[in-house]
Amino acid sequence: MATTSRSARSRPWKSATSIPVGPTRSWQAERSTESLRIPMAKPTPSVPWGTHRPKAFATEVVPFGVTAFREGHDLIGVQVRLFSPSGDESLHRLTPLLDGFDRWEAQIALLAEGVWRFRFESFGDDFATWEHAASLKIAAGVDTPLMRRMGAELFDRAIAEKSRPVAQRRALEAAAAALRDDAASDTAALAIVHDPAIAAIFDARPLMSLVSIGPEAELLVERERAGVGAWYEFFPRSEGAKRLRDGTVKSGTFRTAIKRLPGVAGMGFDVLYLPPIHPIGTLNRKGPNNTLDAGPADPGSPWAIGSAAGGHDTVHPDLGTLADFRAFVRAARAEGIEVALDLALQAAPDHPWVTEHPEWFTTLPDGTIAYAENPPKKYQDIYPINFDNDPAGILAEVMRVVRHWIAQGVRIFRVDNPHTKPLQFWEQLIRTVTAEHPDVVFLAEAFTRPAPLQSLASAGFQQSYTYFTWRNTKEQLEEFLTGLAGETADFLRPNLFVNTPDILTEYLQFGGRAAYVIRAAIAATAAPVYGVYAGYELFENVARPGSEENIDNEKYEYKFRDWAGAEASGDSLAPFLRRLNEIRRAHPALRQLRNLSVHWSDDDAILVYAKRIEAELSPTGAADTIIVVVNTDPHSVRETTVHLDTRVWGVEPGDVFEVEDLVTGARWTWSDHNYVRLDAFSEPVHILHVKEPR
Repeated sequence: MATTSRSARSRPWKSATSIPVGPTRSWQAERSTESLRIPMAKPTPSVPWGTHRPKAFATEVVPFGVTAFREGHDLIGVQVRLFSPSGDESLHRLTPLLDGFDRWEAQIALLAEGVWRFRFESFGDDFATWEHAASLKIAAGVDTPLMRRMGAELFDRAIAEKSRPVAQRRALEAAAAALRDDAASDTAALAIVHDPAIAAIFDARPLMSLVSIGPEAELLVERERAGVGAWYEFFPRSEGAKRLRDGTVKSGTFRTAIKRLPGVAGMGFDVLYLPPIHPIGTLNRKGPNNTLDAGPADPGSPWAIGSAAGGHDTVHPDLGTLADFRAFVRAARAEGIEVALDLALQAAPDHPWVTEHPEWFTTLPDGTIAYAENPPKKYQDIYPINFDNDPAGILAEVMRVVRHWIAQGVRIFRVDNPHTKPLQFWEQLIRTVTAEHPDVVFLAEAFTRPAPLQSLASAGFQQSYTYFTWRNTKEQLEEFLTGLAGETADFLRPNLFVNTPDILTEYLQFGGRAAYVIRAAIAATAAPVYGVYAGYELFENVARPGSEENIDNEKYEYKFRDWAGAEASGDSLAPFLRRLNEIRRAHPALRQLRNLSVHWSDDDAILVYAKRIEAELSPTGAADTIIVVVNTDPHSVRETTVHLDTRVWGVEPGDVFEVEDLVTGARWTWSDHNYVRLDAFSEPVHILHVKEPR
């Protein structure tokens, strides 16, 4: 049903529960010190941390929910009134989720970027109350004349509303007359009570009493890339690097790294993340495998930022010039890729900041400057910034740096260790930057405790690393993915990186090729944002002894990889990654976060989950359901029965439906209980598309 005079094509929202917009009158003047006549509590979307706004991304399906109840047995209705950034007003009816828990919800897809306003409204639903009572009493022969009279008077109230369509008022006039007709049987009266056409009239425009209006709230809707994307990370100095006759290496440059872009785009990745591209310090430079004995030809860690050649606003001379970087950004854009740049707020000992602003660092009692530590790790090549010394000056300098890179075409920043900086700093920085450039996206590399991780997300970070890499068993993943899709989804968007230069988990070290397939499949289907660090497709799984990071780590040296040769010989995961990203692009259910439902299997290693988007909410206009069944044990063959709540995608238990495996192309007829065999060594995962009934 239409809710505004605008055409459906121009609406900034999609909803299956929209109703015609109409004014509401509160039961009494709103007072913050008094409860509403029909109480409402626990509204969502919301943020538990401070006064920050919840957020969504354009095309995201957002569940608007509230707890509402009324004393006694009379029935209520709940609706949410939305105001888009352009002022478009819409009204959406909420439905109860579970009997007896008083929780109401409506699913709405928000299409327009900007700040949305919304408020919940509760009311006595007089028709529903009468319909419920009359259906019971008339059938039982109790108070039948009274029920019929009450119904006729309700219809009279609706008829008196001249704004209702003439056809509806005539239908109600006929129904009221029939209820008042003493000659009409109780069976005829019950037919009116149960008439779906009459119910539809009052569903669209109920008879309200005791209307209560909740407080207004805001929701920030950001661009789709803030919540959807496949990320790929590589070191530009390794792309095109050449080993010289004397054993030294000539660094790759932005110009040579451009040659790798078609390969990244060909795998379907749409964000390319670059580690810091700035000059690298020479003092205390780290050598191979994080040693302290760097030779003159060792390139050092890109995170040891700054030297006599410049600081955070400068390009490393080995990589080229600022013009070369801009050319690289343009070339990536031509391949359909956005470039994400690392923002690491720290300094090498020879960074210009150290001499120009010594107050920005911590001086120890012996007169030395404290270097970075993450015990037992030590980073002698990095000085952390002390944000309590001259916070205004530090903020101004970082703002200058960020604006500089925005001017070079960067709109995405991956922020290194934000949990080691004050939350207040990030609140100020992100608020200022996004006010000037609403399309800028910040990813928090916050491998930390839940409280700081969640507070950073609440403060404005559009995406967050998570502990996904260390959640590997069925039980761990069920709990973890359910939390991401529910508890924190109003403010935290997970970016499920499968590996990083610092993270090579034991699961990948010892799980072989199967582990790499399994982790990529889960990451790509469980959340709309995931990432891969270069080398993953080559199954690089040898760790430095005693650590969870690759031996001969690319952080400290160049890497030489034969991408084309590995793919030609079949020793590459690139074709599988390409297929995963094709599936993600073709299926809008996988581009949503909050729609994940966990299902069941009889095996403690077989993880089962589904993602569904309804036709009314889908950007394609068609419903889409994906079922993922994955063997989380990379060392075994598992046979089991999976159990599905098929009602999630509109199939009654026991009914059959068709599925297609989007990886292999196999087709089966399934129901709510199905046998599966998943061989970790050849076929560890099913990604199934449910064929919609015609």
